[in-house]
Amino acid sequence: MTEWLSDNLVSILNGVALGCLLFALAVGLSLVFGVLDVLNLAHGSLFVAGAYAAWRLADDGSLAGFGLAVVLAAAIGGAGGLVLTVATRPLAGRSHLDQALLTLGIALVVTELVQSWFGRDPHGVLPPLAGSVEIGGGYPMYRLALIGAGMVLAVAVDRAVERTRAGALVRATVCDAHMVAAMGINTLLVRSGAFIVGGALASVAGVLGAPLLGASPHLDAQVLLLALVVVVIGGLGSVRGALLGALLIGQVQSLGVALVPRQAPFLLFGAMAIVLVLRPAGLMGTRAVAK
Repeated sequence: MTEWLSDNLVSILNGVALGCLLFALAVGLSLVFGVLDVLNLAHGSLFVAGAYAAWRLADDGSLAGFGLAVVLAAAIGGAGGLVLTVATRPLAGRSHLDQALLTLGIALVVTELVQSWFGRDPHGVLPPLAGSVEIGGGYPMYRLALIGAGMVLAVAVDRAVERTRAGALVRATVCDAHMVAAMGINTLLVRSGAFIVGGALASVAGVLGAPLLGASPHLDAQVLLLALVVVVIGGLGSVRGALLGALLIGQVQSLGVALVPRQAPFLLFGAMAIVLVLRPAGLMGTRAVAK
């Protein structure tokens, strides 16, 4: 066992790094789906916006440019979340198919705009932290920093949801939005806040993921698929479920490619199928869809 861990240490760390990135992307989607009951297929477009912000401001690996890209991406993502709140509001109470068609249309428009502005070619982004540490023969410092940033973000979001009044309102809205409204609380503000925060997190995740995945117009479909799988596995509206699901999918992706590359594309959905058979509401979810 020790020898196996030593041989696959780099793949395991890559899985943790990918999991932390997926958490930053998926936790906002999970909260939006859990609080608003909105299936937002434009979530990946916010990730792409962050990736392009990193490319434009920090493609040379500048730490200052990278920090500026994070701030700009948070603003863009928050604004995008507000736009999506307004756009999906008329569909409240309607089927997820209507929401999916609307947000998918928005995502397609964003993709076309990105292509017209920046072209179809993918762009690479140098990591703001160069060099490596003596782990597994040399492991990139940026990926370790990404793991650390992801864990800090997970603790911060979990404490915000579990320990603050705003978080209590979010959790109450996930459980019973009608009761929250009956108490005189403006659930529209709670819903808007969830969308804005989720959008900001998705765009910041795009900045963090740019040195790993680059920036390209069609990256949104790839990351959205992974985020949806994370949400389904973790459970709707659960921060800890999103973290657990993201880390699980990170390992499935990384170890799958390293150990069984031919079967790797099927392992992702195999893991999701197993979890849904054993836990239909997800690992830490209480219901399939919040009402």
